[in-house]
Amino acid sequence: MAAAEAVIVEAAGREVRVTNPNKVFFSKRGETKLDLINYYLAVEGPLMATMADRPTLMQRFPDGAGGKSFYQKRVPKGAPEWLETTTVSTPNGTTSTVMVAADVAHLIWAVHMGCLGFHPWPYRAATPGVTDELRIDLDPQPGTGFAMVREVALEVRSVLDELGIRSFVKTSGSKGLHLWVRLQPRWDSYSVRMACVALAREMERRRPDLVTARWWKEERGERILVDYNQNAPHKTVFGPWSVRSRVGAQVACPVFWDDVPALKLDDLTIASVPAMVAERGDPWAELNQHPQSIEPLLELAAADRAAGLPDAPWPPVYPKMPLEPPRVNPSRRRDTA
Repeated sequence: MAAAEAVIVEAAGREVRVTNPNKVFFSKRGETKLDLINYYLAVEGPLMATMADRPTLMQRFPDGAGGKSFYQKRVPKGAPEWLETTTVSTPNGTTSTVMVAADVAHLIWAVHMGCLGFHPWPYRAATPGVTDELRIDLDPQPGTGFAMVREVALEVRSVLDELGIRSFVKTSGSKGLHLWVRLQPRWDSYSVRMACVALAREMERRRPDLVTARWWKEERGERILVDYNQNAPHKTVFGPWSVRSRVGAQVACPVFWDDVPALKLDDLTIASVPAMVAERGDPWAELNQHPQSIEPLLELAAADRAAGLPDAPWPPVYPKMPLEPPRVNPSRRRDTA
C-alpha cells in the first residue's frame, strides 16, 4: 500500500494539512512525522500551559533527527493565514517575524514543516518587555556526569526554597537539567539575567566542588555550569515537552522533584511520556498558579556588586555591557598592573 502523501490533522479547532506523514523522523524505533504530531496532541494541555502565546523559534530538520538542520529565523511564505506571528529583535537590532505558539495547531504546522522541538522566548508576544520565566540551565562540563547534574539540581532547589522561590525541573532532553521559575510580570530580561548570575555565584560559593559560575571554559574545571547567559535578551532555551533531534526521540520533559534522584534521561521519549502523564499527571500543573519574585536574588546581586564583583561576561554577540569585565579568556589578558 502506498504511503499517504498528505493527511489532515484536526488540532485546536483547525484543520492542518500535513505532507509526508509517514516520513521517518526518529530511526531508533522508526517513529514518523505523524507519530511526533500525535505525541504533541497527547500532551497538548501541559505543553500549551508552558508555551502558549510565546514567540517560538523554529529549528527545521529536513531529514529527521540526526540529520542537518537550520533555524527558520522568519516565518516562510505560504504559511496559513491563521498563523499568528510577532516581531522579535536580536541584540544587534535585526528584526524578524517569528511564529507565536497561539495553540497546538501552530505547533502541528511547524512539525509539518520539519520542526521536531521548539525554542520559546521567555515572554509573551503581547508583552515583550516583561520576562516571566527564570530559566536555570545546568550544563555538565567534560569530566562530569549526570549524577552530578542531579545533585546540583537538588542543591539549587534547596537554595531557592531558602529564598522563598518555588522552582520546577525538567530534563534538557540531552545531558542536563533545567530549572524553571514562573515570575511575577515585573522584570525585564536584564534583571532576570542579573538574578541568575547572583544565583550561580551563590551556588559556587556554597558548593565549589560541584558548581561553577565561570563563563570561560578554562576556568570551569570538572563542575556543573549554571549558565546564567541563557537568560540574556533574545536567548531561548529548548522548551518543555519538546522533542530533541535524537534518534530515540527523547523529550525535554518536566518531571516531579521526587523523580530526580533516580532519573534516567533516555527513558523519557515520545513513546513513554504520554502514558506517564496520563498515569501521574502534569508535574508542572502548579507552575502558573503562584508567580514568584526574584527580589531575593536581586538582593544577592546588589551585595555582590557592593563587594566589588563586576558583571559576569556576556556572549560575544552582545554589545559591551556596563560593568562587564574584559571579554577575553583570562589566560590571554595582558597584565595591566
